[in-house]
Amino acid sequence: MTTPEQMDWNNLGFGYTDTGKRYRAYYRNGAWEKGGITEDATITMSEAANVLHYGQTCFEGLKAYRTKSGEINLFRVDQNAARMRRSAERLLMPAYPEDWFVEAVKEVVAANADWVPPYESGATLYIRPFLIGLGASIGVSPADEYLFGIYVSPVGAYFKGGLTPSNFVVSDYDRAAPQGTGAAKVAGNYAASLYPGKKAKLDGYTDAIYLDPATKTKIEEVGAANFFGITKDNKFVTPLSPSILPSITKYSLLYLAKERLGLEVEEGDVYVDQLDQYVEAGACGTAAVISPVGSITVGDKKYVFHSETEVGPITKRLYDELVGIQYGDVEAPEGWIQKVPVK
Repeated sequence: MTTPEQMDWNNLGFGYTDTGKRYRAYYRNGAWEKGGITEDATITMSEAANVLHYGQTCFEGLKAYRTKSGEINLFRVDQNAARMRRSAERLLMPAYPEDWFVEAVKEVVAANADWVPPYESGATLYIRPFLIGLGASIGVSPADEYLFGIYVSPVGAYFKGGLTPSNFVVSDYDRAAPQGTGAAKVAGNYAASLYPGKKAKLDGYTDAIYLDPATKTKIEEVGAANFFGITKDNKFVTPLSPSILPSITKYSLLYLAKERLGLEVEEGDVYVDQLDQYVEAGACGTAAVISPVGSITVGDKKYVFHSETEVGPITKRLYDELVGIQYGDVEAPEGWIQKVPVK
């Protein structure tokens, strides 16, 4: 197994590295058992496990950041705990208690502290909590046993170009159905996006953009990220829909755009035939942070935002503010940052 001393922190991709330690907790007989750190990277389950047949599984994604002084920051981890609870409830899964979730994240990051990349690398430790139905079943029903786990992996930028514009194409496929599971972070949503995402890449784009499934007129998500646009009069606009995953990064940017940059902000409809009103655009999420959108192709029409080669000024300011908070270089709003105690 690779060791932290062997890592090339400045050239990390966005892939999995076995760091040796992860967190596990089991739900049996109607209650969660005490969890803890384990070195076993494998999971043993019945061939009839609910997760394998009926998709009873949800997950989260967050990061740990090394500050300039060497401390380790977690960004809005309480929001990940709350979102996972909502996802679990949508799939009739027993939610891992939110306070336990936060403590488990701190415990697993502390156990893997040597894997948190150095500040100057710009890399992070990606944290993946997950919840799966283990109980064996034949009929379509909730499982009676569950596993909550967390593994971590050091990662570089999600999009290889970093903070450079990417080009996207509007897909004919839907990401989620109205009143479906689009607002929950469940595995099925991502499985459904694999084919259109692959098709977009084969056609020369970074990823696919999904429209609202009911009318096919409004932007909902950019691949696995949320969308935002900056209008000509400096308004920060992001879509609002019950089918969109409520991104913690997006809501952080909404706050920062208003409170730190003094912009007017709006959650509402982003009509695909009115994209010419936006002078900048971006995709945002934990993995991507912010990826500037250089262009969006809709059928035979191409909309360009600011530039296909350079990031727009407001997008850059938002990125610097957000990343500065995460790495401890910019003062954070109350409660946004939690420290990981490391011995």
